[in-house]
Amino acid sequence: MKAAVYKKYGPPEVLQVKDVQKPTPKDDEILVKIHAATVTAGDVRLRSSDFPPLFWLPARLIFGLFKPKKNILGHELAGVVEAIGKNVTAFNIGDAVFGTTTMLNTGSHAEYVCLPQKWKNGVVGLKPENLTFQEAAALPVGAMTALYLLKKANLKSGQSVLIYGASGSVGSFAVQIANQRGASVKGVCSTSNFEMVKSLGASSLLDYKKEDYSQGNEKFDIVFDAVGKTTKSKAKKVLKDAGCFVTIKMLTQEKDDHLELIKTMAEEGELKPFIDRSFKLDNIVKAHHYVDTGRKRGNVTIEI
Repeated sequence: MKAAVYKKYGPPEVLQVKDVQKPTPKDDEILVKIHAATVTAGDVRLRSSDFPPLFWLPARLIFGLFKPKKNILGHELAGVVEAIGKNVTAFNIGDAVFGTTTMLNTGSHAEYVCLPQKWKNGVVGLKPENLTFQEAAALPVGAMTALYLLKKANLKSGQSVLIYGASGSVGSFAVQIANQRGASVKGVCSTSNFEMVKSLGASSLLDYKKEDYSQGNEKFDIVFDAVGKTTKSKAKKVLKDAGCFVTIKMLTQEKDDHLELIKTMAEEGELKPFIDRSFKLDNIVKAHHYVDTGRKRGNVTIEI
């Protein structure tokens, strides 16, 4: 099978599409023929080993001190079950599925992947019927992160929410979820992305290049840092007394019930991935270059 492989840290050019051995499912695994995946900020960070100084050594110890332990990147996917292990009861051959590869020894930038039918760190489930494979592949990581953090902030109807980085993957899902839950959303992004973020449900917008959100007079119940580029101290200036600050820098957890919930929301038209650009697997280097610019909107998908 074809896969995008990297054996050393560095720029996008360290990625090479080559033939590797097709995996065989273990007794409790499903073999998925991948139709689509994504390139996330996490993928480019792992490829380049661009971790904050404080976390650089711990991250290298986890992901590979001198070279990457996981040679195929890709955190999320959508595809079709081609084979199942003898103990698999949750899926059948031919099922269309979507999910993550969290903490597995290989990723989704490949034609096939083996996933446990259930495991501690990641999730897999039946694909939303109304989404394409590319849309479904872009759903799990960003949407579950947004959902987890908004639940942590105890989001309620009628609240006011400021989402910093509203045009990114996590931010675009957070805008939709907060809006669907009856909150009033202020999106912080560049002016060029105003129309996109407004279409997702934001009622007001602010350009971070022109204004500092923390200097405004408006107060919020929740400040959601969707890109890891603001701080709790800045957020406190615009939070109400009982307000809550959440950020993607916090530890999150993938849950089966969260995957099922975002599937339901997608099928009911409440949640739709915004796809900025799509690339073929053979153009994985170009996809990484684009995500490296920091200007992607929503999600970048890989067609496999």
